[in-house]
Amino acid sequence: MFHTLKGVPYWDETAAYQISSFEVDQLELAANTLHEMCLDLVQEIIDQRMFGLFLIPKDFEEMVIRSWEEKEPSIYGRFDLAYDGVGPPKMLEYNADTPTALLEASIVQWQWLKDIDERGDQFNSIHERLIEAWQAMRERDSGPIHFAAQEGIPEDYITVEYLRDTAIQAGFETAYVDMELIGWDRTQRAFVDRSGRPIHRLFKLYPWEWVIREDFGKNVLASRLKWVEPAWKMILSCKSILPMLYERYPDSPYLLPASFSQLEGSYVRKPVHAREGANITVVINGQTRITTDGVYTDCPYVYQALAPMKAYDGHYPVYGTWIVNGVACGLGIREDDTMVTQNTSRFVPHQMVD
Repeated sequence: MFHTLKGVPYWDETAAYQISSFEVDQLELAANTLHEMCLDLVQEIIDQRMFGLFLIPKDFEEMVIRSWEEKEPSIYGRFDLAYDGVGPPKMLEYNADTPTALLEASIVQWQWLKDIDERGDQFNSIHERLIEAWQAMRERDSGPIHFAAQEGIPEDYITVEYLRDTAIQAGFETAYVDMELIGWDRTQRAFVDRSGRPIHRLFKLYPWEWVIREDFGKNVLASRLKWVEPAWKMILSCKSILPMLYERYPDSPYLLPASFSQLEGSYVRKPVHAREGANITVVINGQTRITTDGVYTDCPYVYQALAPMKAYDGHYPVYGTWIVNGVACGLGIREDDTMVTQNTSRFVPHQMVD
């Protein structure tokens, strides 16, 4: 487990958040409700063929539809919520395809809790739920799974190896392969690992929008490879869901006003495919207050009303609420000195209090 990025602590146990059972209930209810709303939205997008709003190429539309209709299983996702402990939690975004900070939320902060209070409790059944999710997948397909991440990115590698371990505990045969070393066997029309072994199912910590736009990605349509996360997650991993959810559920207590066109007053502008807080603009009362750098400069934007974020000692927390096997089951809190959570933002553990 890495604990420092660029000389700045990432894992930070100099502080901890105390959360009541009522607050846990509110986060859990918000995440479960939002998850159901998102699944309903996927069905609507597919029924009305609104793939263009999600930048899904024509060639891949049928793949998305088929994965949904065949109920290809999803293992996990993470709702990032703003929450002040008083009003309802507000959805900032849904990390539906490649969420990280998983090992920290599942194992590391649990070990921290046991070290400081053997009888302490936490909103955290992530590990058990992950094993259950893989077991459910194994009941429908017991074939081997390859796990892949980008070479040279420690956080991604650690996340993938942790997920691989939970799959092994569920009874799967597994292997790891660097994403860059996956090959294509024209004769077998199959993706293969370094040894030339065909890949039956691939868990990839690699965004779908990258896969389908790379030259190598054209082989996806010719293969019979099974994917985790499934192709229908291309819809939910795009921030175009934010204005579409708000349009359909304007009275939801968990949604912030959002639009494809610029809002008035205080809002956040987000590229539809940005990650780790990149290329974000925060406007407060018409004045630009925060801008972040990044590579996501050539895709459309969505606009979301500024969330009422509460700072603690000058730190702004985001409540990453995990959905595993379709159920909200845990919490990981990241905090930053600004209202934008980035890859250098700190992970701070939590404990439940009565």
